[in-house]
Amino acid sequence: MRTFYKFLLEYLREIGGAEFWVKPTSAFLTIVLIIFIAWLAHFITRHIFLKIVQRVAERTKTQWDDILVKNNVFKRLAHLVPAFILLYAADFSYPLIHKELSDLAPDVLAELSKDHYFSLTGFLINIAKIYFTVIVVSVTNSVLNSGLEIYNTTEYSHHRPIKGYVQLVKIFVFFMAGIMILSVLLNRNPTVLLTGLGAMAAVLMLVFKDTILGFVASIQLSANNMVKIGDWIEMKSHGADGTVIDITLNTVKVQNWDKTISTIPTYSLVSESFNNWKGMEESGGRRIKRSVAIDTNSIKFCDEAMLSRFEKFDLIRGYVRQKEEELKEYNKGKNLTEEDFISGRHQTNIGIFRKYLEVYLKQHPKVHNDMTFLVRQLQPVGKGLPIEIYVFCNDQEWAHYEAIQADIFDHIFAVIPEFELRVFQEPTGADIAQIGLKIRN
Repeated sequence: MRTFYKFLLEYLREIGGAEFWVKPTSAFLTIVLIIFIAWLAHFITRHIFLKIVQRVAERTKTQWDDILVKNNVFKRLAHLVPAFILLYAADFSYPLIHKELSDLAPDVLAELSKDHYFSLTGFLINIAKIYFTVIVVSVTNSVLNSGLEIYNTTEYSHHRPIKGYVQLVKIFVFFMAGIMILSVLLNRNPTVLLTGLGAMAAVLMLVFKDTILGFVASIQLSANNMVKIGDWIEMKSHGADGTVIDITLNTVKVQNWDKTISTIPTYSLVSESFNNWKGMEESGGRRIKRSVAIDTNSIKFCDEAMLSRFEKFDLIRGYVRQKEEELKEYNKGKNLTEEDFISGRHQTNIGIFRKYLEVYLKQHPKVHNDMTFLVRQLQPVGKGLPIEIYVFCNDQEWAHYEAIQADIFDHIFAVIPEFELRVFQEPTGADIAQIGLKIRN
């Protein structure tokens, strides 16, 4: 640039140029040349180098280079070349051009030159520095986005999401870039500005409260493997019940089963309780826990006719015979007569029904026999005797699970009358009308 400036100066003088316009014209044309070289470098890198890189990325089998191209990493890197040229040329040209311009109008420029910002080349240097800073931040942002996307293609990313950490790095980069740009505009050392920010620590704590809490919570969630993308979580305090679709520094997004989106502060997952159904999904079974209420007025001892009929049921034939023999031996050992019926042990229709449910569920192809398996009586609460089914279905898909559960209880409700039992049911309008009809008759 120095050589070009001197050449231009001498040339204009040789062709008879007046001194009052030769120097500013030479300075101006030198700056124009700098800008032209920067534009030409940008044109070459973007329209030649960038196309070569894109073609190479398309032909390779790896994914990471395609991700870099998609996130415009190379396109933004192309801006660094003119930024370097502008910054270097402006710094190089400043002493020479500033001196020549000051010689032209020493009184005016002497005052302006007291502030570096108001000099022509000083202004160009500031623009170059700001442009360079913006490009560096843009490239860094694209590289971070690409790195996150490449990481998310790995299996490990499902267990250790890093989006929150990437966002924290972005905040730091943008913050430092803001300090650098501010220092250029104010013509102050960045360390002076950072020192002054120490007094604003309390304000910054308030401004970035959620970010700080979210960062700490992200570390705890990741370290303790509490939640990851794809997990089914339930958090009633925030109305969330669905699949985690995104984890950021400040929020966790959950797509509920009704397709609405719930947004939960990240730190709430640490400070409050929530259910993570990941254990159910990994166990291979899904719990069926439902009861049917039996009318206690229908519970009774089994007579010979009932036992003979129950022995015709293939699932409980062996049980009825074995149990009957066991009870007869017991009563015989106690010397109990038929007149003392209530002092002995006898089979009941509710007991045989409960055993039937156990055998029926044991042989059901969709019931997991290696997990908790219970058919139990619950405490009567004035609405019949609850018989609870507590088993696990081996098909975890929601629609299949509901269909299997419904199929099981369809069968249970249909088979209850075979044991001379009745389902307890609150009186309805039809029941009351029937009672009234009987009273009138």
